[in-house]
Amino acid sequence: MSLFKIRTVRVMLSAALLLAGATMAVAADLATFKLEMQDGKLIPPRIEVPSGQRIKIEIHNIGKSAAEFESIELRKEKVLAPGAQSFVVIAPLRPGEYKFFDDFHLNMPQGVIVAK
Repeated sequence: MSLFKIRTVRVMLSAALLLAGATMAVAADLATFKLEMQDGKLIPPRIEVPSGQRIKIEIHNIGKSAAEFESIELRKEKVLAPGAQSFVVIAPLRPGEYKFFDDFHLNMPQGVIVAK
């Protein structure tokens, strides 16, 4: 590989690492809310958040089966294996209610995010 190609790859990798670090720092600074999913049960089923600012919802599947956080209104979905943890970042919301559910347990009650 030529010296030019090596330098180009190094610059690209450095830029990617900086971007990833900046993204993680932004996600870490967001108002964060916790949600547990347990075989169709949403804990808590109602999450109150501030309107007009980005938020982060940390999701933990404490159940014995797979779960899927889904909100059609928010255009978000996240599949989690049993015991898995992840998060979704949600753009600033207008005041109102936004439904979410476990797409793998449709027979269970839905949850709601309330932006105030």
